[in-house]
Amino acid sequence: MKETRSNPRMPAPIECPERIRAILASLEISTDLIAARSLVLHPEAQELVVAETGEDGREYLLTPAAAAKWREMSAAALTDGVVIKIGSAFRSVDRQVEIIRDKLAQGLSLDAVLCVSAPPGYSEHHTGRAIDVTTDEGAPLEPEFEKTRAFRWLSKNAGRFGFVLSFPAGNPHGYDYEPWHWCFSLTEA
Repeated sequence: MKETRSNPRMPAPIECPERIRAILASLEISTDLIAARSLVLHPEAQELVVAETGEDGREYLLTPAAAAKWREMSAAALTDGVVIKIGSAFRSVDRQVEIIRDKLAQGLSLDAVLCVSAPPGYSEHHTGRAIDVTTDEGAPLEPEFEKTRAFRWLSKNAGRFGFVLSFPAGNPHGYDYEPWHWCFSLTEA
């Protein structure tokens, strides 16, 4: 006899690699939560190039297509007198685990952490197409970024380069509003 779900509103069980399932279990992140928030599994990018080198010498990696479009976009912004820089780019699953563990060690609840950080395996940063944008105006990675010239420029122009704002206010994935987080979309380019 075929098993049916008793509650049609319950999300379907998620499919994910055993490694990710084990990582989620070790962090006590239920797969039900992943399903309820409709999170998408993002495999790690296999081909990465340096998209930008920070003033501190840190190299920010993206896929070749995303890196090329980022360079075009940041040059266009500069031509318009707006400075945009990468504050974060490719991030491995292992690095995402470290970030989650660090936040938990600081005393944040798992629910609070998962409002600002994706579970390992589910971060767009794994794709090598996501960037956290910073600017010289204001503190990085804060909601006030939406009040900067950089955000206004991105809102008006990023789509021309294939970048979309991933987590607007009220997004269906349960993440806090992240005006600095943009992802290169192959369908937008």
